[in-house]
Amino acid sequence: MFDAPVETWYLWVGLAVAGTAAVGIAATLPRAPPPDAAGAADTVDAVAASDHAATGVHPLSVDAAKVGPYRLWLRDDGATGHAAFGFGPVTPVRPDTALWDVLRGTPPDRAFGAPADLRRAAAAARNRTPAWRRRERLTVRRVTWEGVDVTLVG
Repeated sequence: MFDAPVETWYLWVGLAVAGTAAVGIAATLPRAPPPDAAGAADTVDAVAASDHAATGVHPLSVDAAKVGPYRLWLRDDGATGHAAFGFGPVTPVRPDTALWDVLRGTPPDRAFGAPADLRRAAAAARNRTPAWRRRERLTVRRVTWEGVDVTLVG
């Protein structure tokens, strides 16, 4: 016979260890899939690839989002999803800046004195380290002004 007797202590200890390991593995699995960063990145790419000035909005239902010049991260309930932009670099925009005003609809010639000022502000925004921010929607605007072409994301 190749069966182990049911009365052996090491059989019960082995089953207890295997059961504990299975419960531990199940407890560490994520409860929900990561947020859909690809859908938000597709919205950014659609606006960035446009031949004309365009605006797009993508609703977000996440705890926080982080936007970089080439990538987007979304975080919700401990899970993080990310996607790369196909048409980059984009310009991440922080609130309470002149770029924020342009993203929200202000013409660039009213927010900046000259196209070179817009170009410098966009370059500085792309060089900042991305930070997690609470966002309910992702707004994208492509702006072209006298040779300066930027895609603002905030």
